[in-house]
Amino acid sequence: MTEINQIHHFHQVQQEFFKSQQTKDVIYRITALQKLKAVLKHKEQEIYDALANDLGKSEFEAFITEYQVITGELDKYIKKTKKWASPRKVRPSLLNFPSKARQYPEPYGNTLIISPWNYPFQLALAPLIGAVAAGNTVILKPSEFSTATSQLLQDIIDEAFIPQHVKVIQGDAAVAKELTSLKWDYIFFTGSPPVGKAIYQAAAKHLTPVTLELGGKNPCVIHESASLKVAARRIVWGKFLNAGQTCIAPDYILIHESMKREFIEHVQTEINNFFGVNPKESPDFPRIIRKQHFEKLVEMLDDQQILIGGDHDINSLFIAPTLLDEPSRESTVMQQEIFGAILPIISYKNQGDIIQWIDSYEKSLGAYIFSNNTRFEQWFIQRFSYGGGVINDSIVQFVNERLPFGGVGNSGIGNYHGKKTFETFSHIKSIVHRGTWLDIPVKYAPYDGKLNIIKKALRWL
Repeated sequence: MTEINQIHHFHQVQQEFFKSQQTKDVIYRITALQKLKAVLKHKEQEIYDALANDLGKSEFEAFITEYQVITGELDKYIKKTKKWASPRKVRPSLLNFPSKARQYPEPYGNTLIISPWNYPFQLALAPLIGAVAAGNTVILKPSEFSTATSQLLQDIIDEAFIPQHVKVIQGDAAVAKELTSLKWDYIFFTGSPPVGKAIYQAAAKHLTPVTLELGGKNPCVIHESASLKVAARRIVWGKFLNAGQTCIAPDYILIHESMKREFIEHVQTEINNFFGVNPKESPDFPRIIRKQHFEKLVEMLDDQQILIGGDHDINSLFIAPTLLDEPSRESTVMQQEIFGAILPIISYKNQGDIIQWIDSYEKSLGAYIFSNNTRFEQWFIQRFSYGGGVINDSIVQFVNERLPFGGVGNSGIGNYHGKKTFETFSHIKSIVHRGTWLDIPVKYAPYDGKLNIIKKALRWL
C-alpha cells in the first residue's frame, strides 16, 4: 500500500469506527489507556534508548522531561476520565423555569495530531492521551527527524491500540500536507509558526478547529533586584536542557547593565558545575537533532562576540553552551527563534529599553523575569502578552498540569495539559431539560401588556 493510499485508507476506517459509537463508551476509553500504560512500562528502556539515539538525552533527562510526564498523565486520566466525561450540572435560568441545565462533553470525532522532534515522545503522547480519553479516534504523524523515537511510537501504538482507533503514519512534509488536506474533526499541531500557518489554512477549508502549539523568541529579563547566582543556575538549566531545543526555553537575556559582568561569571560557573569544563564529554549534555539544524545554529555564531562556549563539532552534532554579547536586532541570531544552545545577552538601562526589545517581536510562547521587586513583576505581567511564564525560574510553568499550556498570537492557538487536554478534544454540548408540569405563558404571543412584566423580571434576576 502506498503512503497516499495508506493515509486515505486509515482516514476512512477511523471515520467508520467512530460512527460505530464504540469510542463513546467510557470504559472502552479507560481500557485503551490502561493498555497503553502497560506497553509503555514494558518498553521503558527502549524509550530511553530511542531518545538517546535521536537527541543524545541521558536517561535522567529522558525520564524527567518525557517518560514520567506521560506515565503521570496516564495515571491521572485512568483515574479521572469517567468523572470528566460525565454530564455537568449548570445552574438553570429562571426564565426557563421549570428546567434543568447540563453540559455534555462529547468527542469531536476523527482527530489528527502532528508532533515535533524536540520532545518526540512526550509531545506526541500527551495530546494523544487526552484525545483518546475524550472518545476520539487519532491518527498521529510524528516527526521524520526523530527517526528512532517515531518508529518506537509506531510500535507502541500498534501494540496498544487497534488501527481503527489509533494509528501512527510516518512520513515527511508531503505526508503531512496530504493528511491536512483531508477533512478532520480536530487537528492538534506542535511545531513552528510558518508550518502552523499552513496547517491553519488547510483546516480552514473544512472549518476544522485546531490547537497550534508554536513558539517564538522568549525573553528573559533580569532586574537589578534579582538574586544573580540563583538566576544563573536556573537559566543555565532551563536554556541548555535538551541542548536548548525547547520551545519555551529563554531565547535571549535582557539584563540591567549594572549586573551584566557578575551574571556572566555566574553563568560560566554553573555551566562548569553542570557539564564540566568540557561539555562535549558530559553524559548529561544532549546533541542537536540533525545536520541541517546544526548548520543553521553555527551560522548564528558568525560575526558575534562569544563570551562563553562557541565550540562545535559537526560529526557529533555538538554545540557547546554558548553566551553571545550584545548582538544587534538585525543579526541572524536575533531575527528568529534560536532553538539551540546559544543564548544572547543584552543589557538595558531602563524599562523603556525592555519595552523596545520585547515589542519588536511577535508575542512569545514563554517569558521569564528574575526579580525581587513586586512592582516590577506586576508591571511586566500586565505590560506584555505571552503564552505563560515564570518569576524567578525558567520553563517550569510546563510542570504544573493545572496550568493550561499554550501560546497567543504568533505563538499559538488554544492550550492543553491535564484536564484541559480532555476539554480541548471535547465539544461541550449544552442542553436544557424543560419540565412540562408548568408552562408560564408570558413568552407566548400575543405580547400586549407583557413587556413591563419581562423588564421587571429581568431587573429582579
